[in-house]
Amino acid sequence: MVSYRGVMRWSAAFIPTLRDAPADAEAASHKLLVRGGFIRQLHAGHYSLLPLGLRVHEKVAQVVREEIDAIGGQEFLLPAMHPASLWKQSGRWDVMGDEMFRLQDRGGADLALGMTHEEVFSHIATSLHSYKELPQLWYQIQMKFRDEPRPKSGLLRVREFAMKDSYSFDLDDEGLDRAFDAHHEAYTRIFDRLGLTAMAVQASSGAMGGSASVEFMVASPAGEDDVLVCGSCGYRANVERGTSRLDAVENSSSADVAERFPTPGVRTIAELEDIDGGASAVNQIKTMVMVLDGEVVLALLRGDHQLNLQKLQDSSGAVEIRPATAEETFTSLGANPGSLGAVGVTEFKVLSDLALAGRIGMVTGANEDDWHLREVSVERDISVDAWVDIREVQSGEACVDCGAVLEIVRCIEAGHIFKLGRKYAEAMGISVLDADGKAQVPTMGSYGIGIGRAVAAIAENHHDDAGLCWPLAVAPYQVLITILDLSDSEAMALANEAEAAFTRAGLDVLVDDRVARPGVKFADAELIGVPYRLTIGGRSLGKGQVEFTPRQTGVTEMLDKATCVETILEVVLALQ
Repeated sequence: MVSYRGVMRWSAAFIPTLRDAPADAEAASHKLLVRGGFIRQLHAGHYSLLPLGLRVHEKVAQVVREEIDAIGGQEFLLPAMHPASLWKQSGRWDVMGDEMFRLQDRGGADLALGMTHEEVFSHIATSLHSYKELPQLWYQIQMKFRDEPRPKSGLLRVREFAMKDSYSFDLDDEGLDRAFDAHHEAYTRIFDRLGLTAMAVQASSGAMGGSASVEFMVASPAGEDDVLVCGSCGYRANVERGTSRLDAVENSSSADVAERFPTPGVRTIAELEDIDGGASAVNQIKTMVMVLDGEVVLALLRGDHQLNLQKLQDSSGAVEIRPATAEETFTSLGANPGSLGAVGVTEFKVLSDLALAGRIGMVTGANEDDWHLREVSVERDISVDAWVDIREVQSGEACVDCGAVLEIVRCIEAGHIFKLGRKYAEAMGISVLDADGKAQVPTMGSYGIGIGRAVAAIAENHHDDAGLCWPLAVAPYQVLITILDLSDSEAMALANEAEAAFTRAGLDVLVDDRVARPGVKFADAELIGVPYRLTIGGRSLGKGQVEFTPRQTGVTEMLDKATCVETILEVVLALQ
């Protein structure tokens, strides 16, 4: 742990504030962290933390460290470069795809920069031999590397970042439940201390696998995740996992067999709705030709529904997933998009969304351009290999639990906790003897918080038009002493007295002793967001007063110079 208590003189500090934000910056956090001299981009997805940025980063890390220590965490520091053999042993060398940075050493051995550390911690856990050594809770705060295809938004989506990743090892599922719940509670405390309102939501486990996972989401227009929120019963779910209650659709009468009919030039759901003999979108079957791990698969949805790729990946277990090309589509089904269907198709796997179950009298493509089929009964005419939830829920649909209207909220993913089960323990060969002397495979959990992303999330939620407004717990400095006239001996003496008293009280203090206009000092103070500013000098000091300005409110209060230090300490220390 690095201690940041002490005093810094602005005249000696490296705080390169900027008037303008980078031209490519869109997120508020990106703009303000660059303008405030907290970060600088080296190249796409890689940022240097400057002194102010590092102070905030390490204070966030310390909050995380304290809460994980409080639930029994033991801190490690593992290598960032891993042998490919570990990832091959777990089966994830190929699963991670292009997001994994891969390289070879001079001897030709395959290596990777760690995206996460399940494999390495599991390798260490092979040293466990007895149930008496369980449970274990291990963690680290260390750099991770992910080759994001589109890094953006400053620290929100990067290729190199610090993460707290922790791992629990328990003998049984009840122990895993306890570890998972302990992390859930610890994360709630962490985000509360960081000044973030985080929603716990149901989530997809993705490439991590396991039986369950929960994301902690912070509402922000800069986020990249959409969360379904029910304001009535509290249902929360990522759209990659969530579902909704659909209104009942009345089936039209269906003939004994499907009927082929001409649809010249019709290529879209909307066009099929408008022609004679067509059908409304809810009575159409949308056929999506997908390639899953190199295999052509048909994904079927109701005409008014959209495919969620993560749901399709989760339900199919595929590693690589993409839409088929136009050539692949025509070769497979003999028609172009807009005339595709699954009736009579037996050579390809067919996955159907649950909303199509029991539907009759439907319309779908006939696998011949300009022709469709009507009076289709899904279960009679289509050989469905699996019924799955693959549709994306839209805002305004009904909550699956209570029926109230769902809202979609854009969010930043601030943390994610997983029940991994025995997937990694079995693959990596972890085994302990139980009380009866029998070998048992422990069960695992994995729990992550991105430190830099938390910094950005705080900045997104704590700023105004003038700059950042850091919460006291993570502010680079807690008190800023602004001296208006360095030649004023009375002002300098009072500043030195205040600086010493604040430091003795354990506060971080920044003293603005620059030779600069008051307007410049005030603008910079608001930009970097120190929570409390004491301004000494000018007419106020001549009247025996100083100015005290909380950054959050921006409202300046006049304090008596003789008692200002005690007054400020009462305010600040009461909030620590």
